[in-house]
Amino acid sequence: MPTDTLTEHFEEHRPMLLGVAYRMLGRAADAEDVVQEAWLRWAAEDRAEVREPRAFLVRITTRLAIDRLRQAQARRESYVGPWLPEPVVTDFGPTAPDTAERALLADSVSLAVLVVLESLSPLERAVFVLREAFGFPYAEIATALDRSEAAVRQLAGRARHHVDEGKPRYDVDPTERRDLTERFLAAAAGGDLGDLLALLAPDVRLVGDSGGKSKAPLRIIEGADKVGRFLHATSRGAGEIFEIRLLELNGGPALLALVDGKPEAVFQIEVLDGRVQCVYIIRNPDKLQGLADL
Repeated sequence: MPTDTLTEHFEEHRPMLLGVAYRMLGRAADAEDVVQEAWLRWAAEDRAEVREPRAFLVRITTRLAIDRLRQAQARRESYVGPWLPEPVVTDFGPTAPDTAERALLADSVSLAVLVVLESLSPLERAVFVLREAFGFPYAEIATALDRSEAAVRQLAGRARHHVDEGKPRYDVDPTERRDLTERFLAAAAGGDLGDLLALLAPDVRLVGDSGGKSKAPLRIIEGADKVGRFLHATSRGAGEIFEIRLLELNGGPALLALVDGKPEAVFQIEVLDGRVQCVYIIRNPDKLQGLADL
């Protein structure tokens, strides 16, 4: 196969491969590494033996991601504080053919879902990602994982059950979520604790991820009063330090805080019944590097 055709085949499928690897690993940098390794193996393969380039590339990428995920899970046992995925920009734009597919893609990459996926085994996670996020047939997943179709169906059932049990129920209306995000920013920046508390659900949770490398809560904060007072105390004078940008990350509106043009924190909220149900704060600098050029 000529080099230009080889590259064309790979680049055609590269966005999907990155999507699979990111949903498997929760880190854009790791996903890029996996896809780069898939390219090296694709370039070294005897293409005369490859009848379906997409199937081959998905198989290689998935297996590489499984290996890396097993290593990552061992490291995360010593992670300082709560762990959250690395935030990624998700502007699907005109490439998503309809609203339903866009919603599916956004949901499968949301912080809430990716956190739940951490509870799955690597094989369960691979089956869930390939089936639920990308709609691969069971037979094709079985080939990719070198398992029987019956085994893949069992893995899919277990994964779906775990995700349904562990995934919190949130409203996904993008307009409502964006509006509440803007009101949340205004209340936090305005310094009025009462305005802030009015936006919070009674059982709101705040999850901070610093990896021990910057300031963020080392435990999940629960309850409107505790969350509100924490946000009120930490947001005082923040408007004089931070530049705030509203953008779409992981399928929903988010706030990016910058200092001298460099990312310092990401804030994202989840909404239920018109109230803030969960606040995510990502301050681990390793997870913000991919947002530096926005």
